[in-house]
Amino acid sequence: MTVPRGEVFGFLGPNGAGKTTAVKLLVGLVRPTSGEAWLLGRPLGERQVRRRIGYLPELFRYQPWLSAREVLQVHCELARLPRSSWREEIDTALQVAGLSERAGDRVGTYSKGMQQRLGLGVALLGSPELVFLDEPTSALDPVGRHDVRQILHHLRDRGTAVFLNSHLLTEVEMVCDRVAMVDRGRVIASGTLDELLGGNSCRVRVTGLDLRQRAGLSRFGELDDDGEWITVRGLEPERVPELVDEIVKLGGRVYAVEPRQLSLEDRFLQLLGDHQG
Repeated sequence: MTVPRGEVFGFLGPNGAGKTTAVKLLVGLVRPTSGEAWLLGRPLGERQVRRRIGYLPELFRYQPWLSAREVLQVHCELARLPRSSWREEIDTALQVAGLSERAGDRVGTYSKGMQQRLGLGVALLGSPELVFLDEPTSALDPVGRHDVRQILHHLRDRGTAVFLNSHLLTEVEMVCDRVAMVDRGRVIASGTLDELLGGNSCRVRVTGLDLRQRAGLSRFGELDDDGEWITVRGLEPERVPELVDEIVKLGGRVYAVEPRQLSLEDRFLQLLGDHQG
């Protein structure tokens, strides 16, 4: 897998697939037993590289008696940022997280969404070139998820590479440029959304065709045939009438035609079934 600058890369998989473990390996919290990886062109684990990355874990908690500004000050100290840069770093993080007006309030008074945005602000201290986000929208309401998406768009616009670990496929579909799907510790598919989804698809209910004739429809795209319905993936809408004409010419009967865009969830479940089956 390669994640270039200015790209939001989605790392998808069911619970227990190994997503969080992979992120912990990449940021240096867990030692690998085998394999190789590079971050920002350097071998995994180099101290200089760690200074150039940001990380938001799935589960985190800040001291509720501290204000957001104080939390950020603590993490500036932990990151060993020059003290002369603290004010600018903290003000920028608060602005990006949308917390400037609540910077002096105790974290214990924050909603879950505000705490999540504060976590993103912490991950952005030091202007990292690469940011790892582990389930950043987990347990958030629609407003909170929207706020996080806005921050991701901001990171992409400023040229930051984002490695987004999530099991919420609809969220990933909204923000990611490319994705990798993982199951049982292995990547089972990767690419842009268009590459993985195969563009549009069309579902046709057909009778009167033998197996050879049904298989011959593969010239229109990748087929999924359950004996009653034929799904043709990668079929553009303007070619649907051509598909129907071909079925009729072969002597078949068409009872229903359902053009549709394959969702990421549909494709993921299909790939997961193929991998586990």
